[in-house]
Amino acid sequence: MDIQPLGIEGAWRITPQIFGDARGSFSEWFRGDHLEAATGVRLIPIQANISRSSRGVVRGIHYADVPPGQAKYVMPLTGSIIDFVVDIREGSPTFGQWEGVMLDSEKHHAVLLEPGLGHAFIALDDLTTVTYLVTDIYRPEREHGISPLDADIALTFPVGIEPVLSDKDTSAPTLADALAAGTLPKWAGR
Repeated sequence: MDIQPLGIEGAWRITPQIFGDARGSFSEWFRGDHLEAATGVRLIPIQANISRSSRGVVRGIHYADVPPGQAKYVMPLTGSIIDFVVDIREGSPTFGQWEGVMLDSEKHHAVLLEPGLGHAFIALDDLTTVTYLVTDIYRPEREHGISPLDADIALTFPVGIEPVLSDKDTSAPTLADALAAGTLPKWAGR
């Protein structure tokens, strides 16, 4: 398993080793011991989620109150996505910046995010199924969103794919509005 840090502190790309033969393939898609050794993050899943999306569906930018927040381990089971890690931590040196990571079901890539980071993705294929391991249960009163169309964040979506958003994500505040409202996580540093 290859675990590489992204340009935003607290986020990593995971590439498992895939063993293939005439029958198909096998890989370990999650190893908590390897993640902890490489990142210092002890990911103990409390909830597992699955979403199915059509091409162009954008989910996010979502985040939870910290503490406790929600660390996430995200991987597509079918199809492909561009996964967006957005630094929304007030005071962070990379505040407002994002990184997009291509994840697909063929390579079994995954992304690990520490609590406090914003998360979104866009489905690149119909019937894209994404699984998430998370470190806390869904608590609606502690969940927040930022508009994935916020011009100041300026997520870049693929040419030729029209973003499809939920009503909740369409009406989410901008990063500047969330900052002014005091709903963003604070940067704790390392």
